[in-house]
Amino acid sequence: MSGRPDSDTGPETADSEAAAEKDASHALLDESDDLLEDARRARWTAAGTGAALTLAGLAAALLRLIRSAPALVPAAYAGGAAVCAAAAVLGSRGRTRRALWLLIAGVMVMALGDQFD
Repeated sequence: MSGRPDSDTGPETADSEAAAEKDASHALLDESDDLLEDARRARWTAAGTGAALTLAGLAAALLRLIRSAPALVPAAYAGGAAVCAAAAVLGSRGRTRRALWLLIAGVMVMALGDQFD
């Protein structure tokens, strides 16, 4: 035997492994922070868009109600606004995918109501 150990477990190797683990843990923390920020941004976007579309739908329903329009038109706008309000609530609770689909459905209901005008 030459007196050399089979594996390099000297102080230099242990220090480099510890530094690599530290770098990996910092990378994971940075990545998780980015994911949390993306999720927070998606929640705020879904809630804000839902609130804006709700207000727009209610305003359109009130404007159509004041004018002489078939009763179905303001009802469709109000119904679409209600769906968008539900999407805003879901979005603020983190259900952004469902909120997106509800926003699409709410706008479609409003557009369908506009066709009856």
